[in-house]
Amino acid sequence: MIAAIVLVTFYAVAALVAAAISFPWALITGNADIIYRMGSWVAFTGTRLAGIRTIVRGRELVPAGSCIYMCNHVSNLDPCVVVPSQPKRVSVLVKKSLMSVPVLGTALKLAECVPIDRDQRESAIASLREARRVLDAGLSIFIFAEGTRSRDGRLQPFKKGPFYLAYEAGVPVVPISVSGTETMMRKGSARVFPGAAHVTFHAPLAPADFADREALMAAVRISIASGLPAWMLEPQAS
Repeated sequence: MIAAIVLVTFYAVAALVAAAISFPWALITGNADIIYRMGSWVAFTGTRLAGIRTIVRGRELVPAGSCIYMCNHVSNLDPCVVVPSQPKRVSVLVKKSLMSVPVLGTALKLAECVPIDRDQRESAIASLREARRVLDAGLSIFIFAEGTRSRDGRLQPFKKGPFYLAYEAGVPVVPISVSGTETMMRKGSARVFPGAAHVTFHAPLAPADFADREALMAAVRISIASGLPAWMLEPQAS
């Protein structure tokens, strides 16, 4: 429990300090870069203090300009290790409920993160339209392709929405594999364990190179799977 206490305590204190510095600057200048940079630093430093090392591979494959990052999802720690690993600022597709969390919700709004309620189709469609606007403005988008955390770490089916977005926007898709975090903070548990998180960026995929969205989805899945341990690719436990 010590790692969890260290992580939560640091995040609580550092988030308030970062907000006090970055929020006024972002509101005055209209530029949210400082919120993203400070938020990434807080996320990265917190995991390091909790004994979590992040090993990043393939970052040099990320193309210039806007793109859509699609990643598997195995732990609540994933955003804390994957987002700070990005070579440039991204917007993130986040659960709508996070927008109501004090401090965090304000930071997400100022940083142009896109809320989504996957249980309501109309809301999800509106979120994808907002994500398209963010892409057109020059930012990249980060999405967990499965839509939610895997219960046991194994790769789940992907949601179709992100692939509609990729085709409409016509921007490259950069698959990302994350592993290791599934044993550091399991779904349904608040305990945190030290260890090594592995984040692998794969070569970008252009939607125009595929016959349809299903073909693109299959290619992204193959790419993400190539960076995961074999056991994560086994059928989901019943």
